[in-house]
Amino acid sequence: MTVITESVLQAAPVTKTRGYWGTVGRRILRDKVSLICACVLIAIFLSALFAPWLGLADPYQGSMIRRLRPIGTPNYPLGSDELGRDMLARLIYGGRLSLIIGILPVVFAFMIGTVLGIVAGYVGGKLNTAIMRTVDVFFAFPSVLLAIAISGALGAGIVNSIVSLTIVFVPQITRVAESVTTGVRNMDFVDAARASGAGALTIMRVHILGNVLGPIFVYSTGLISVSMILAAGLSFLGLGTKPPEPEWGLMLNTLRTAIYVNPWVAALPGVMIFAVSICFNLLSDGLRSAMDIRE
Repeated sequence: MTVITESVLQAAPVTKTRGYWGTVGRRILRDKVSLICACVLIAIFLSALFAPWLGLADPYQGSMIRRLRPIGTPNYPLGSDELGRDMLARLIYGGRLSLIIGILPVVFAFMIGTVLGIVAGYVGGKLNTAIMRTVDVFFAFPSVLLAIAISGALGAGIVNSIVSLTIVFVPQITRVAESVTTGVRNMDFVDAARASGAGALTIMRVHILGNVLGPIFVYSTGLISVSMILAAGLSFLGLGTKPPEPEWGLMLNTLRTAIYVNPWVAALPGVMIFAVSICFNLLSDGLRSAMDIRE
C-alpha cells in the first residue's frame, strides 16, 4: 500500500479545466482579424454614441459658399457635402441611424425566428409543416426585392424600414433554428428529460435553447452586414430615412450628383457602409471558428 505524504500532495500540480465559453473566448483573443474588426466596430459605436460630446460641427447646418469642399480643407477634415455641411459630423451622427436600422432588424428577427424555429423543430408534425411552408413563401423572393416591396407598401420611415427588414430576416433565422433543433431533439439528454416527466416548454427552454443558441447567434451576426447594406439601399431609394437626417444610405443618394465634382467626398458614406459590413462579416466568421470546438 502506497502512502502519499502531505508534501507530495502539495507539490502535485493542479490542473484547471477551462469551460466551453472560456475556450471560445481564448480562441477569439488569438484571432487577430476578429480583434481588429471588434476594435473598429467599438470605435464606430462609441463615436456615434458620444457624438454630441466630441465637439463636432452641427450636422444640419450648411453653407452654400462652402459646398463640396475637398478632403483636408481647414475646419472640414473630410470635406463638405452638396449643401456645405461638415462630412465628418454627418458621418459620425449618421452612424447612429445606420447602426440602428442595420442591427435592430436582426435582433428582432433573432428573437422571433429562434422561437419559431425551436417550436417547429421540436414539435414537428403539422405545426412544423405550417411554419416551414410559410417560411418557404418568403424564400421565393430575393431579400432585396422583398425589402423594397414591404417598405413600399408600409411607406418611408425608420420604423417601417426596421419592420420590413425584420420580416426579411425572420424566415432565414427560423430555418436555421429549425434545422439545429431537429438535430438536437432526439439526443439522449432530451430523451432523459422527456422520460423524467418534463413538459415540452421546459425541455425547449432549458435543454434545447442552450444547445442551439450558439449556431443561431453566429448566423444572425453574419446577417448584420447584409442588413446594413439593405438598410442603406432602402434609404438610397427614398424608402428609409428622410432628409435632412444624416444616414449613410441617404447621404449616398444626395451626393450622387457630386460624384463627378468631388468623388472622394461622395464615396465616404459608401466607405463607412463597406467598413462596418465587412467587419461584421469577418467577426461572424471568427465567432464561427472559435465556437467550432471538436476537441
